[in-house]
Amino acid sequence: MSPDDNIEFRNRKTQQHKMSINLTKRKYLLYLTLITFLLSGVGGVTYFSLVPEHYFGGYPLIPVFFYIFGVFNIYMFDACRRFAPEKMLLLHLAMKVLKMFLSVIVLVIYCMVVREEAVAFLLTFIVNYLIYLVFETSFFAGYELNKKRQKKNKTKNETVA
Repeated sequence: MSPDDNIEFRNRKTQQHKMSINLTKRKYLLYLTLITFLLSGVGGVTYFSLVPEHYFGGYPLIPVFFYIFGVFNIYMFDACRRFAPEKMLLLHLAMKVLKMFLSVIVLVIYCMVVREEAVAFLLTFIVNYLIYLVFETSFFAGYELNKKRQKKNKTKNETVA
């Protein structure tokens, strides 16, 4: 293999890497957007139509908080994947801790400012937190499983060849 072939091979691998993360990022953002609209719609209809006495003005803030954090999460994931792929698990755990910390701050501030709506806000926030937690964990677990499967198939193909 000549040096030029090696450079071409690395360029192809870099392109494949960029394409796969772009696809992963787009897929994550699409699912995140769908879940956010679904939860916003279902929650809004539930509160506004079925139990209007429990609807609270801060409801729209909940999906916005989780959507913004989700976008931040995938961009951090992308940066870690490019610059420190061996730290992916650590990043995932750090992002969960950061999300929990920020969530507690949001809950405390909201409940201190708007006392009469505190219980409805707390319950709705916790339900959304758990739904987004399941989504993010299953998405990234699926990503890691797919990556391991590809690596296993690659080594299997290299061994056969």
